[in-house]
Order: sequence, then structure tokens, then C-alpha cells
Amino acid sequence: MKVAQISIFIENKTGRLAEVSRVLGDAGVNIRALSLADTSDFGILRLIVDQTDKAKEVLKKEGFTVSKTEVIAVEVPDRPKGLYSILDILDKGKVNVEYMYAFVERCGENAVIIFRFDDVDAAIKVLTENSVQVLPGDRIYGI
Repeated sequence: MKVAQISIFIENKTGRLAEVSRVLGDAGVNIRALSLADTSDFGILRLIVDQTDKAKEVLKKEGFTVSKTEVIAVEVPDRPKGLYSILDILDKGKVNVEYMYAFVERCGENAVIIFRFDDVDAAIKVLTENSVQVLPGDRIYGI
């Protein structure tokens, strides 16, 4: 049920984002979801890709600082208070959300949100016990 995410530390300057995209594209790696957080000097680009290990390898070879972390892809009802219904379950289960971002595609009638937790296993347990659909990595990489 866990999804592999890569995080790339990049300088906040013209062309660096394009360079990451070029390197991945040249390697035949497809970006499925992304999030970019920045400061005045650097940024953290978080990606879900279809070939995580290959992406990490080619980016490192090009001099990028890359790490791999585990996140969870959760089906969220695509309606008012849909996200709240998930966050409320997590709050009641005392699970902290470190960050989250939306996935590019929908899953049927539902949106897909990528979550990073301080305790991934506890989050999976709380969500599945409350009948929330947690999507496996294989399904996410192929959407």
C-alpha cells in the first residue's frame, strides 16, 4: 500500500526544473504526480514516477541530490468535505500529516491525494480500519 516518492533538492534558478524534466524524459521515466516547495535559494521537488529506481539513478548521475521516501495514495471523495472526511479520520487516529499534494488523475469518481506521514504504518492502519481506500504503488505508477 505504500508508494515510492523521490525528492530532488534543486537550486532555485532558471532552468533547473527543466533540467530535471529533461533528464527523466531522456531516460523514459514518466512523471505521474509532483509537488514543488521552494525558498529563495533552493526547492524540493517531490515526484511520483513510473520507474522510481531508474529516476533516482539517472538524476544522481547528473549531479542532483535525490532521496526516496514512502508516501500513501488515498482515494478521497470528490465532493464538498471529501478531504475533511479523510483528515478527520486521521486526526481522530492521532496521525500527523507532514504534507500532501493532489495526484494528476482521478480514480473513478474520487480524487487521489498523496500523503506523507510521520508514521506511515499507523496511517495505513487508521485509514483501512475506517474503510478508506489506500491505493497500492503498482496501481498509482500505472494510472
